[in-house]
Amino acid sequence: MTTSIPRTRQWELPPPISGPRRLLKHPRLMHYNRLAALVLLANAAVVYTGWPLTAAKASHAALADLALAVLVRQQYVINFFFRLATWPPPGWPLRVRWTLGKVYHFGGLHVGGALAGTAWFVTAMVLRPDGPGAPAGWVLIALLGVIVATALPPFRSRHHDLFEKIHRFGGWSALALFWTHALLSGAGPLSLTVLAVVTFSVALPWLRLRKVAVHLERPSSHVVLARFDHGETPFAGSSTAISRSPLTQWHSFANVPAPGESGFRLTISRAGDWTGSFIDDLPAKVWVKGITTAGVANIEVLFRKVVYVATGSGIGPCLPHLLAAEVPSRLVWATRNPRATYGDALVDEILAVQPHAVVWDTGRDGKPDMVRLAYEAYRDFGAEAVICISNKKLTWQVVHGLERRGIPAYGAIWDS
Repeated sequence: MTTSIPRTRQWELPPPISGPRRLLKHPRLMHYNRLAALVLLANAAVVYTGWPLTAAKASHAALADLALAVLVRQQYVINFFFRLATWPPPGWPLRVRWTLGKVYHFGGLHVGGALAGTAWFVTAMVLRPDGPGAPAGWVLIALLGVIVATALPPFRSRHHDLFEKIHRFGGWSALALFWTHALLSGAGPLSLTVLAVVTFSVALPWLRLRKVAVHLERPSSHVVLARFDHGETPFAGSSTAISRSPLTQWHSFANVPAPGESGFRLTISRAGDWTGSFIDDLPAKVWVKGITTAGVANIEVLFRKVVYVATGSGIGPCLPHLLAAEVPSRLVWATRNPRATYGDALVDEILAVQPHAVVWDTGRDGKPDMVRLAYEAYRDFGAEAVICISNKKLTWQVVHGLERRGIPAYGAIWDS
């Protein structure tokens, strides 16, 4: 049985929108960078209004910014952001909903807060270099410098596993040094309260750490379908972090709960050493932690109709939304040998809820023009937005290719 559904009509891509509007769709001006710039501008305003600076002012600003950097990455806060952004009904003006759908760029607040907080702390130490907490303070500056440097895109993309270790253990060490510096410097109750909140935020996901059983199905050497049923049924569109070694590596995958059933599934495809080892050496149990967290596709409720564009295992984050059918949707899925790779059961399950899906077999038909396929589905279906789940390069090709033509498009960024 073929899984390739013919397109109903071929549409010509519209021309790009006018120059000024198209400029705002440039990758360097995406909402992630805008939020980071907004935080830095707000801090510049604080410098202007609070001049002359003192060590106390700089210390308070550093703590506020670094608290922002930590708290915006906390799962409950992320879920609150998504709930707030997706509260408006589809009747609101499309331009407003288009912007609200960019909520997953909240990582820009994290980056802006981290950069500004580090700069403020350096300023505080320069203004008071020999205070009671000076030794801890200078060590902390060196550590923050390492964390910031290794979080920059060139290092992070090439050495992601090392980045994660530095970010995790360096972050814990930085928090301990902050406490040391604050206590030795005689910080006030407000500063200690903020530090306590930040510490609890960091610890909370680890307080839910546990090892659970997992049932694994391997339809091919490329994919494993992991089934969990340990008393939790997460909401559609959320993700769960799993690990085989909780202090070293964690990987997040989209939860696929089945309507009316307990538990959930994860689709794990071969995409590196960790996933490859997982597929080749199937574990009986894995570690889970944290709180299930909303993903980019949760913004679908802002629109009357959406098109989902997925490549390969990107079908995993789309599947729970397709099964829940909360919003009318149309699927475009490009993957190599879908039935041989993912199994007949999964493909049939997809086609049962998406009988008009475009399933493009790249092993048989080659690589398609995903921007064109997405646009054709968008026009055929009368959708208001396109959500793309793929690798970084193709996701941005689709998102940027459509948005510069005036079509709302969304896709996870490297720091979503």
